[in-house]
Amino acid sequence: MHETSSPAPLWEPSPESVARARITAFTTHAERASGRRLSAYADLWDWSTTDPDGFWGALWDFFGLPELFGAHGPALAKEAMPGSVWFPEVRVNYAEFVLSGPPEDQIAIIGVGEDDVRSEVTWGELRSQVSALAAWLRERGVGRGDRVVGYLPNVPEAVVTLLATAAVGAIWSSVGQDYAPTAASDRLGPLEAKVLITADSYLYSGKRHDRRAAVREVLASLPTVTDVVLVARGEGRAKPLSKDGQSERNLYQIAGWAEVTSGSVEPVWERVGFDDPLWVLFSSGTTGRPKGIVQSHGGILLEQLKLLGLHLDLGSDDRLFWFTSPSWVMWNIQSSALAVGASILCYDGSPTAPDARRLWPLVADHDVTVFGSSPGYLEASRSTDISPAADLDLSALRALATTGAPISPSTHEWAVSATGGLPLYSVSGGTDICSAFCGGVPTVPIWPGELSVRNLGVAMDAWDPDGNPLRGEVGELVMTRPMPSMPVSFWDDEGGERYRESYFDVYPGVWRHGDWITITDRDSVVIHGRSDSTLNRHGVRMGSADIYNVVEDVSEVAESLVLGIEEPDGGYWMPLFVVLADPDGELDDDLRDRIRTAIRTHASPRHVPDEIHQVAALPHTRTGKRLEVPLKRMMQGADPDTVVQRTALDDADLLEPFLELARQRRARTQDETA
Repeated sequence: MHETSSPAPLWEPSPESVARARITAFTTHAERASGRRLSAYADLWDWSTTDPDGFWGALWDFFGLPELFGAHGPALAKEAMPGSVWFPEVRVNYAEFVLSGPPEDQIAIIGVGEDDVRSEVTWGELRSQVSALAAWLRERGVGRGDRVVGYLPNVPEAVVTLLATAAVGAIWSSVGQDYAPTAASDRLGPLEAKVLITADSYLYSGKRHDRRAAVREVLASLPTVTDVVLVARGEGRAKPLSKDGQSERNLYQIAGWAEVTSGSVEPVWERVGFDDPLWVLFSSGTTGRPKGIVQSHGGILLEQLKLLGLHLDLGSDDRLFWFTSPSWVMWNIQSSALAVGASILCYDGSPTAPDARRLWPLVADHDVTVFGSSPGYLEASRSTDISPAADLDLSALRALATTGAPISPSTHEWAVSATGGLPLYSVSGGTDICSAFCGGVPTVPIWPGELSVRNLGVAMDAWDPDGNPLRGEVGELVMTRPMPSMPVSFWDDEGGERYRESYFDVYPGVWRHGDWITITDRDSVVIHGRSDSTLNRHGVRMGSADIYNVVEDVSEVAESLVLGIEEPDGGYWMPLFVVLADPDGELDDDLRDRIRTAIRTHASPRHVPDEIHQVAALPHTRTGKRLEVPLKRMMQGADPDTVVQRTALDDADLLEPFLELARQRRARTQDETA
């Protein structure tokens, strides 16, 4: 398991960086508000979780919300999970606050395609486009509680649409255009939307993908849609979805983007209750019907101000670029960086075309100050010959961040070193809260492979099966008190049964997230992987991430996946799958032995795999997560179509080698018992 004795930090804040960090100013504000001495981050975190009413109220005041929305009254009026009530006396609008920011001529959004074509939207243009589109939505009968959905690439128009939807009090939801029509329909169909905003194409891997036929297929599954807005991005630019600009059945009208965002319109904001719905996010949906996670105007606004303004230290002089798509929660988080006055970079394209160096020039050329990606992307970058700080002008860049999976210590060390000693904040959270449970902060050191702090306002702990707190040992990630960005509900979950089962069935009244973690003696956090994919061999539990950290430190291995499979006869089968860094390489006995030795030496002798198999690539969810639980169930004999939604995967064809191995193993077992 992970050592809890202190290694040398990868990065430490300087006195100057601590002094200028916004969290330092907030700490001074919090001391006045609380009457407490908060001399270290641990003191601030303790206050934020023991006095949630005081903390969230102080955050409201610190970020200037009273200037728009007035005094906040009680912050946490009812403490319950689920069922908490936040700021019952205020009326807010997420978009109104977001657009109350920097000067008119300052850049708000940069759009860049894989073809390097760049567009810019200033704050003045953003306010104008949002106001015009909001007015058009109102003219089409869209108002409070109605739904507007997007089937879009990661382009500035998607951000404009989110803000315009929020401005009228309607509910936004979106998926990227890389989703097949059936996957998009699975998510958007139940929302019964009035308006679809879409595009004719997107860029990926050197190709422009025409999506007009896919859009028509999605529309066929959205019978309540009366209006469509088409963002023309392909060579034809204004090509309609059908010859006459309407559907074959004439059930909806099609408008062009310029048509609905032009003209001078005074902004009008529909203020709603703090807990009123802002958007619906969707879980990956790999193991069943995707959960429609409903989150609120006020909860998201406050949580994003905290996450982006205090933990990532973003402000009006910053530009955030996170490689993401409108299908993933990180797109919503990146869009929310506008709320702290930062500008954002939207990239429509592949991160690895022609190779994994692709994103680094974007960081350099567009003056990105905070760059977010995934451990997988950093590992792929590491396998190239790029040295970002030496090869590029990264003078604007001051920090990196990563999420989506645990980062190995070696990749963490490489990224910090390769960028000239910049901090890299590993972040762990989820679509469920549209934020992070734990991550980094610019006033606390960073240790290899670790998350430096539990985030402010997150009463996070590690518990054993009986609900006892653990330190230095692996436990379940739990939250013992509510936070305002928790779901207000799931869509189509009348009575809240699915919501309760998802988080509260193990520890009643306490949020169980489903991750194995260790809280170290430094109060940092190590993520070991999903608790429902734990490797429980010979009674000894280990997280899959502990295996990956070791295996992927073997230079020949690019990526790996390990499964712990309970068998009907009481046996336990543990296969390991590896993708080699060299596509033409071969997994020979020598490499197998070195992998086993590495696991035995650096992870656990009890968790050396029974078999090691080479695969060309691993299947992932569209947000980059390994398919540990679905593949485990398939190996146990479950029908693939009952345990995984193929449309939720990056490449469903990559399942086949695993299914073939499962078939061969079952056949051998039957022969042995015959």
